[in-house]
This record gives sequence, structure tokens and C-alpha cells, in this order.
Amino acid sequence: MKLREFIAPFEAYCPKELALEKDFCGLQIGSLDAEIQKVLFTLDVRPQVVEEAIRIGADLIFAKHAPIFRPINQLTDNNPQSKMFLDILQNHINVYVAHTNIDVVTDGLNDWFCEALDLNEVEILQKTQTKALKKLIVYVPETHADQLRQALGEAKAGMLGNYHHMSYTSNGQGRFTPSAQANPTIGQAEQLSIVAEEKVEFIVENQYLPSVLQTMYRVHPYEEPAFEVYDLNPASNGTKVEGIGRIGQLAEPLELSTFIDRVKSAFHLNHLKVIKANGLSNKQLISRVAICGGSAEKLYRDALAKGADVFITGDVYYHTAHDMQESGLIVLDPGHHIEVLFADKLKEKYEQWKLANKWQVDLMVSTVNTDPFEII
Repeated sequence: MKLREFIAPFEAYCPKELALEKDFCGLQIGSLDAEIQKVLFTLDVRPQVVEEAIRIGADLIFAKHAPIFRPINQLTDNNPQSKMFLDILQNHINVYVAHTNIDVVTDGLNDWFCEALDLNEVEILQKTQTKALKKLIVYVPETHADQLRQALGEAKAGMLGNYHHMSYTSNGQGRFTPSAQANPTIGQAEQLSIVAEEKVEFIVENQYLPSVLQTMYRVHPYEEPAFEVYDLNPASNGTKVEGIGRIGQLAEPLELSTFIDRVKSAFHLNHLKVIKANGLSNKQLISRVAICGGSAEKLYRDALAKGADVFITGDVYYHTAHDMQESGLIVLDPGHHIEVLFADKLKEKYEQWKLANKWQVDLMVSTVNTDPFEII
């Protein structure tokens, strides 16, 4: 299969447009027309991961962290990093990156963290985007309805929350009389036609509406498709909010020490850093938990504002830790590498898409440990 076919359901679920400003997401090395037979999911693209990809014959590395994150001044084999890029190119390996878009998207990495910690009533920690929604209604002959639903779904109509290709259908009869100048798909000039039609309704994000309508005109069998577009009332789910980080509730309060053990168990950790006010007991009860993968220390004020007892994120800066301590917020720093959950969870999603689409492609998770830190 082509790489563009493989990526299509992912980008419908997790569009690149969700990424934070100046962040890179998408195909970083290779061609969308490349043939794909074996895919390796990984958090990081490191020389050992590329060696693994070559060994197993992977055509695509699907990563959370982009391998090219600083300008490249030379491509030579005189250091492991630049040699890695040569190996990727010489072995015709494609590299696709999902970074902050997978952090933001509903049912993405931060939601998976919440599942791992058994958090309930989960909300967005910091809003990043609010998108206006439209309602699109199309009238189409029953014979062409499935084709239209599929095509408009691929054009990103019918996306809401964890779901895509959503639509509602009702059946009826379409009546029309072609003029002498018409070129009708069904019926004869100046004769009334009565056709069994389906009324298909979609929710469409405003930004995707032009491409959805373009697709509708291309796929619809009629010379003049009948359709309606109107704004949804913002007060009744007429906007879609996206954001970074999550905050939720524990089913019942836990002592801090017990909750720390839960975090270590969920993310397979032997240790983590704890920031808390001087003298605060480890028996302090915890109910409300905020979390954001990666290096999200700047969100600690959002966690405070939303009433979090604990905020979990990685790579906390020394002086920021002092500010956190003075604020009274408890912060757990489990490191950046807990994002490795990305690889297993994304493979699970792709297994579902593989089954649904009857793909002949092998999906594998990297066995290389890319965590650079060792505690001695």
C-alpha cells in the first residue's frame, strides 16, 4: 500500500492542524507515494532504532519525536547522528512524526495517560483551539450514498471527539424535472423524475468545509447536487474545543505516597522527582490530578487555576521547581520518556484500521530503550 493511504485514517483522527504553533508534524523524510509493507512505531528516532528498522525491513518509522529538530549542516558518516540520516535515506526508510497534535487530540497521548492513572471526569487543562462547526446536509440517490459518505469522511466531514466518518441518514423521495438544457444523470428532459434518495447529514469543521464541498461536487452523481450548509448554534455544541494537557478526578482520595506508587506502576518507573511544600506530609490526600506529557512545566499555573492537587509533567527546570514549591502545588516529574506509551497505543489504533481496511501490512513496536538517563 502507499504511505498516503496508511496515513489517511491517522490524519483524519489526528490532523496536523492540531499541533502547537511552530511545531512540526507529518512526513519528515521520504515520499507519500512510497510503498509500505512494514511499520515500526517508536518514541524517538535514534541510531539504534534505525538499525532495528533496517534489520526487520521496515519501510516506515512512525515516531513521536522528530529526528530533525535542529538545522542539519552536513550529511556524512563521521558521527552517529548524521550517519543515521544517511542510513535512513540509503535504506529508503520513510519517517512520519506525530508530536503535539497527538498531545492535543481527543483520545490522544494525554488521555491515554489519564486512562493509565484511572482518572475520571477528564477535562482539557489549557485550551489551544476553538473551532466553529457547520452542518452539511446532502441529498443523494440511494445507489450512490455509501460512496458519498466514504468520500466526504475521507475529506474530514463527520469528525467529532473520538469518532470520524460520522453521519446521519434518513430516506425519502427526490422530485425534479430537468430542463431542455440539462444533462441529467437520471430522467429525461421536461419529465418529472421521482428518485429514492437519502438525506445524509454531517458535522464539518469550518476549516475543512471548502475541501468537503469540492469532494461532494466531484463524487455526487447529479449535475446539480441539492445540499444545505448552516452554522451550528455555539450554545448547543456548535464549537469544538481542543487543548493541551488534561485534568481529572481520582475515584476516591489517595494519600500522596500511594498515588506516587500508582504513577510509578502505571509508567514502569523505579523513581520520580517530587516537588512539594516543605514539611508537607506524604499522607496528604490527593483527589484532583493534572497531567501533560513531555516538558510542560509552564502549564503548572493552569493546573493550579483548575484546582489540581498534583501536576505531572517531565523535565521540570530547577528554578521553576522553586516557584512550584512556593505555590503549594505538588508536582511529580516522571521524566520525558513516559511518552513511550505512544508507540503501543498507536499500534493498537492501527491494528483496528488494518482490520477494517483489510490492509496487508506488518505493524511492530520498537524494542529499543531510548531513555538516555540511568539512575545509579
